Amino acid sequence: MLRIGLIRERKKLPDERVALTPHQCRYIMDKYPNINITVEPSPNRCFADAEYMAEGITLSNDMTDRDILMGIKEVPIDHLIPGKTYFFFSHTKKKQPHNKDLMRAMIEKRIRMIDYECLTHSDEQRILGFGMYAGIVGAHNGLLTYGRKHGLYELPPAHKVKSYQDLIHAYEAIKMPNIKIVVTGSGKVASGVLDVMRQLDIEQVEPMDYLTHQYEYPVFTHLKGGDLYARKDNDMFHRDDFHAHPEMYKCLFSAYVNQTDILMNGIYWEQRIARLFEKDDIKRHDWRIRVIADISCDVDGSVPITYDSTTIADPVFGVDRNSLQQVAPFLNTKDTIDIMAVDNLPNELPCDASQYFGVHFEKYVLPEVLSPNSDILRRATICQDGKLTKKYEYLSDYAGLAHQGSA
Repeated sequence: MLRIGLIRERKKLPDERVALTPHQCRYIMDKYPNINITVEPSPNRCFADAEYMAEGITLSNDMTDRDILMGIKEVPIDHLIPGKTYFFFSHTKKKQPHNKDLMRAMIEKRIRMIDYECLTHSDEQRILGFGMYAGIVGAHNGLLTYGRKHGLYELPPAHKVKSYQDLIHAYEAIKMPNIKIVVTGSGKVASGVLDVMRQLDIEQVEPMDYLTHQYEYPVFTHLKGGDLYARKDNDMFHRDDFHAHPEMYKCLFSAYVNQTDILMNGIYWEQRIARLFEKDDIKRHDWRIRVIADISCDVDGSVPITYDSTTIADPVFGVDRNSLQQVAPFLNTKDTIDIMAVDNLPNELPCDASQYFGVHFEKYVLPEVLSPNSDILRRATICQDGKLTKKYEYLSDYAGLAHQGSA
């Protein structure tokens, strides 16, 4: 019998998402009689405790008998149960400073940490994530911000509706002005953004047309790969080379700043990758961008004027183009840029996002959990038995370990 526990989210400003919905728990237990699922009660989860009980799922505050514990956000150190296998987003693979103590505690408590972010196919394509809904909500918030900043139209905040379908219904009453939008990035985040573009009848155009034409209707262009980066020495783009040596590439976004009203940024970024622009660039006389939906939300990252992440309750801040200082948002002036940088966007549509996540877990990850030798789980296991696994030995200093044999 494999005993799975869905744990309560305990971070400050608790997340409302869950890895498996009530119906999914019931479906899994019916499909796999050798799996038992127990749910830890929670006052904040988007699905009420009673909804799990209605599906015949046991609720318990005691998770010590569970083999696998599944959450969403980082588990507070004092709630980690030694020796267990955990699935959650640990935010440790980039040596995030705020989670150093968590990493060390997982080593000390001999926890097997399987990070959702690290679950990949053999081609490194991620299996699980909330990127689709980050893209949907991020695009919606960017458009909402632009409409409010310029007094052109009103959209409801995503967290004040019940579902994405309710947002789509709201779009039926909106006629977008003839604005120009750049979407950056690929993968699930971009697919979410593109879906919102389709729902609002915002037409896609090729990058070159975008740069050379003006339109009587709203348009967007999608920049990824060679549209956005080129080698410094020969202006070419090769995907594998870029992934291996991103520091050898320059960013081509500068050409778009005088043609764009809204930037929707969904790229993966790390220190070796060129930023989309530098802070002083926003002082350019031809700078046109008025709203940036920084869905990636890397503070001082690909968007250097993302000074901090924001919250669902207070999602937007302004930046003065002359002083580069943070100011109030929604000022109808060309001298400010509004930044939307919510770092937990999918939590604005938690039920939809949880349903989406759980379906993919059941289809692609659960069979691996039941397999005795899963390469997918091996690649995603950061630590086990008090050691880092070989793939993650680069975290040794971060985890407070001298170099040692891998688990």
